[in-house]
Amino acid sequence: MIKILVLHGPNLNLLGLREPDVYGRVTLDDINEHLNELARSRDATLTILQSNHEGILIDAIQDARTWANGILINPGGLTHTSVALRDAISAVALPAVEAHLSNVYAREPFRHHSYIAPVCVGSIAGFGWRSYTLGLTALLDAIGK
Repeated sequence: MIKILVLHGPNLNLLGLREPDVYGRVTLDDINEHLNELARSRDATLTILQSNHEGILIDAIQDARTWANGILINPGGLTHTSVALRDAISAVALPAVEAHLSNVYAREPFRHHSYIAPVCVGSIAGFGWRSYTLGLTALLDAIGK
């Protein structure tokens, strides 16, 4: 069975409440339910973590090297600022997919750069909560499942 670490970065715990015109009204629990349903249909299991703290996300990535086959990550605002998160993903050498709810390239210019994307097999943005399911599908396909 394929094992995937799903990471939700800062402020994603506020989905459904935070800027619904940008991020929609779907909650993080709703997204996790969609992801778990998809994972079950693909004979995969998910370990899901949301944190507002960069170090906790980095610790989870480092730990995943011992048990996971891949990582699906929405780094939130850390996408544009965290070399440390980028280095953690690179260090564990697991296939990773970056997912974003909004189209970051249609937003403020500072959101157009991702430190995370270059160490991922791909990035998906702009499809709302479906960015996560598209990302998980792509990750499982990349792993070969």
